[in-house]
Amino acid sequence: MNEMVAAILAMARADRKGTALITHADSLLVLQLAQGHSISKWMGAPGTDRDARGRLKDLEDKSPFRTVFPEGETYSGLEYRHSGEVVEGLGWAHELGGIGVSLPLETRWDADRLTLEREELLDDVDGDAGSELTEVEILHAARAEHVATHLPWIQRGADSARQKAVEGLRSGTELWGLKSDLFPLLQFTRLAEQHFTELPEVWVRPVGERLGELQDAVSDWDPARQPICPQWRSYVRTEFESRRRLCWFPDDDGEDHLFDWHCDFLPSPGRMHFRLLHDERTLRVAYAGRKLGK
Repeated sequence: MNEMVAAILAMARADRKGTALITHADSLLVLQLAQGHSISKWMGAPGTDRDARGRLKDLEDKSPFRTVFPEGETYSGLEYRHSGEVVEGLGWAHELGGIGVSLPLETRWDADRLTLEREELLDDVDGDAGSELTEVEILHAARAEHVATHLPWIQRGADSARQKAVEGLRSGTELWGLKSDLFPLLQFTRLAEQHFTELPEVWVRPVGERLGELQDAVSDWDPARQPICPQWRSYVRTEFESRRRLCWFPDDDGEDHLFDWHCDFLPSPGRMHFRLLHDERTLRVAYAGRKLGK
């Protein structure tokens, strides 16, 4: 279970809005890991990581999987099998264009791709029923190592959706309202809202693009390997010593902190200020607007 949860959370971290965990049961908690041992028991076990447990429950926002079907559609004439075993969840991962997830209890599930047999009932023109058998391949994960092979696929989808959303923004208020959806790994001080809502329209899209680059940078940041900062996707640096006095902003703890990391955005002199939170593997934005002191 720990291996599978690590895979799910790895996908959620790479996904723009967080991965939706879709199960065939009415609740994730009732699924059986073994006879008499449900996921709820795993969640309540003393050794279960509390953060992983909470994040897993948060992802269960579309359960059971039939809630994501088009209205009135049941797909009752469709069945998926793997090695002769009916695999409902993996089948709907294929239908919905997602990634199938399995517990690595057997060797056959310990793979980043699976081949399924898909059987669909068909009616010919005379009303006689028949079926069509095809083989399909799905992306799959049972442990975090499998997710690494799917990251380019996840990233392409996330980048495309985020870019489309950013291109449609017309005000800083809209950008602020969508920040949690578009940039879920980034943090913002409460007082930053004022700076964002005051952004001229010409700066809204450039700020959104810079936030996207910061999101991508922290998504794969490991402070143990990169103790100073993430691998930035654009020109990011700390402020000159002579200008750091301008970079103190109140944070949500009521104290002033130094937000001297910054990036530029066009048209000049647009600038955004933030500080790194190494323990949380992210950054917190305090300001976006005209270059301080200008």
